[in-house]
Amino acid sequence: MSLHLMTLFTAHPAKLINLLALLLAFPGSWLLHATRRREQRALASLEARSQSRRIDEPMLMLDGATLRMNRFFYRFGFACLGLALLVSWISTRV
Repeated sequence: MSLHLMTLFTAHPAKLINLLALLLAFPGSWLLHATRRREQRALASLEARSQSRRIDEPMLMLDGATLRMNRFFYRFGFACLGLALLVSWISTRV
């Protein structure tokens, strides 16, 4: 089995490097999608709660921890996609 994988790598190195890029891109894109959906749900919840508040009450906003967490997940997701793009670009040079 090990010899078969080694011959596969030597015969098609660009395909395996591209597979690595795909394995990096999938979690990054899923993380971006999940973060965006979570953000939209939180904003919809805030909007619903804001409809029932009185005019003289302060506006409802997302808390700082949620904003930092969303920002971190966006950065990490885009970093995964950027790394996948770089690895894919490297596979074209092999």
